[in-house]
Amino acid sequence: MLDSANYTPRLKADYKDRIRAAMKEQFGYDNDMQIPRLDKIVLNIGCGAEAVRDSKKAKSAQEDLTLIAGQKAMTTKAKKSIAGFRVREEMPLGAKVTLRGDRMYEFLDRLITIAMPRIRDFRGVPGKSFDGRGNYAMGMKEHIVFPEINFDKVDEVWGLDIVIATTANTDAEAKALLKLFNMPFNS
Repeated sequence: MLDSANYTPRLKADYKDRIRAAMKEQFGYDNDMQIPRLDKIVLNIGCGAEAVRDSKKAKSAQEDLTLIAGQKAMTTKAKKSIAGFRVREEMPLGAKVTLRGDRMYEFLDRLITIAMPRIRDFRGVPGKSFDGRGNYAMGMKEHIVFPEINFDKVDEVWGLDIVIATTANTDAEAKALLKLFNMPFNS
């Protein structure tokens, strides 16, 4: 799907055609290079205590995250030993992956159009989860809302952290950018 030389993700084409013009009109940028764009999306699964008891849990989380992202996830390891939690240095505790380019746009499209509507009692994502520099962070309680995950083969339901990094300078610009991508904010 992403291998075709002349394939452009739907949201990337939408950004070039509609969103850039709308952002320029709304904020009155002088130069096209000032218009905010998506920089990267970072996905993270932390296994926590389950990974301490069973080392196969971190491997399972890595495989699930690889399916969701469409590229290989790396295992995150403990930086320090913590005796109270029975954690040893270099022990695998989760998985993370950074998406850029076409894969980033594909993931955002699947997140907004497929995964979020499948969340139970979904009323939108909080509009206050910006960091002050134009980056948005959110969490999902279940990673099984993504269609790539086969529900019958899942041994554990993981939470998923999603950080959307933009080149926007303010939270207002980043929120306007994500709203134009149809991110369902509840406030």
